[in-house]
Amino acid sequence: MSLSIETEVGRHGVCIGFPALPFRRTLRRAHHETITDSIVRYPLNYTRADAWAVLCEYTQTDSLRKHALTVEAVMRYFARHYDGDQEIWGMAGLLHDFDYEQYPDINQHALVGGRILTERGYPSEVVQAVMAHNEMTGVKRESLLDKVVFAVDELSGLVTATALVRPSKSILEVDAAAVRRKMKDKAFARTVSRDDIFKGLEELGVEFDQHTTMVIEAMCTVAPDIGLQGLVTNG
Repeated sequence: MSLSIETEVGRHGVCIGFPALPFRRTLRRAHHETITDSIVRYPLNYTRADAWAVLCEYTQTDSLRKHALTVEAVMRYFARHYDGDQEIWGMAGLLHDFDYEQYPDINQHALVGGRILTERGYPSEVVQAVMAHNEMTGVKRESLLDKVVFAVDELSGLVTATALVRPSKSILEVDAAAVRRKMKDKAFARTVSRDDIFKGLEELGVEFDQHTTMVIEAMCTVAPDIGLQGLVTNG
């Protein structure tokens, strides 16, 4: 995929947020230490470094890696909200698009990835979530994990695009209202599927502003890692 905002931030974008507040800065530091620490253990003796290595093996594009980091952070945030397993949910977020660069065809993406992860012994719930986020695989979204991955994937791209068109290019200056306005502009980030966003909201039974606010809040915690810290300065 190209490096234009519309495409790169479209199906596989990166970030945004609210005005920086003290508690966000604290949360951002704490979360940054968590998701970037290579000794964080995954189930079945997998480390985050192992999952990151798989991502980097198949994905060279910086924008796609940032998207993976974005969705990982969002999934960890939602795991806390829904009392899910943060390591499993984070792993699903980090790896959900790992095969996209090499297998961008809609009929192969996530299907090939699911097979690769299965062969490498990754947890079945991670494989299920990865495959279910692309409806062309025919894998139904059954668990809450499946539904959340789908519900944050496209939306995080729209949030990223909204941040990148601001003068500061910072997620810290984006809120749900700004994303909603861009959502209505069909010419903006045209590759972002509005239908998938609405479908994700419906499956979770949540409102747009509520869900988007949570996605933004999660993305703020990793703004430096995903290139959306921007030019915002304190004071």
